[in-house]
Amino acid sequence: MDLVVGRGELTDAACERIAPLLPGVDGRGRPWRNHRQVINGVLWRSRTGSPRRDLPERYGPWQTVHDRFARWKADGTWARLLEQVQVHCDSVGAVEWTVSVDSTINLPPACRRRPQKGASAGDELEDPACTTAGQALGRSRGGLTTKVPFACDGRGLPLAVVITPGNLNDSTVFDAVLDAVRVPRTGAGRPRRRPDTVIADKAYSSRAIRLMLRRRGIRAVIPERTDQKANRVRRGQGGGRPPAFDRDLYKARNVVERCFNRLKQFPAIATRFDKLAARCRAGLHLAALILWLREPRQDHLSDTA
Repeated sequence: MDLVVGRGELTDAACERIAPLLPGVDGRGRPWRNHRQVINGVLWRSRTGSPRRDLPERYGPWQTVHDRFARWKADGTWARLLEQVQVHCDSVGAVEWTVSVDSTINLPPACRRRPQKGASAGDELEDPACTTAGQALGRSRGGLTTKVPFACDGRGLPLAVVITPGNLNDSTVFDAVLDAVRVPRTGAGRPRRRPDTVIADKAYSSRAIRLMLRRRGIRAVIPERTDQKANRVRRGQGGGRPPAFDRDLYKARNVVERCFNRLKQFPAIATRFDKLAARCRAGLHLAALILWLREPRQDHLSDTA
């Protein structure tokens, strides 16, 4: 059963299944505006990338939609919704634990133009020294950018999302991405945090990453870089054996690229419109939630309402 209709709004079935996870009325203050109406307003903004003030009237006041989005970002509601869907998928064995890790670039609208050669200091978009950690902006050759490293399962559905400045190397945040993979159990037991296999490209080919995966009992499918291979050959027997690499399994890494394409069908994700990194991450959680809800194998969710 489809949980999301064509224009990106939640269906009755989807609303009933996530309703127990949404905040309820505590008897104080004014009553909540209908959750479904507000969530559809947030989805409309993500699907169109339009300013919040252009929100259609059928979704209610734009201030209400914005405040609800910010409030649920602060209390972790968006992340909790995504986690709960992953929990129920894992409980029936729908999550494929051959995890692919990679990153994509997210550009603010004003930063899509690269600095021109010979531009003076006054023509620069922003002083790198003024960039704060709360905005996750870093200056690279493409200008001020944000990098989104994340991990997806074997079906190309996001398991963990991290926001970093665009000038950070992918390998430096690999541990953070892997630590963010956390799917709780429906019954007793600790959350599952260890994939069976991790597939990554040459950017993650380092001794530290391979040793970390080996200590955790995770199979690594990472190709060796050309310079590393040449250095190992040059050292002879002191260079050690080449790392194990499964070429056939590495072909499955394209699922993470397809996941990028699906996430960037949301214009508000493809282009960063939120100033703060926390709100950008909340938008990614919402987009990832929609991808999980659109997965055809969602019959097991009927037991959770």
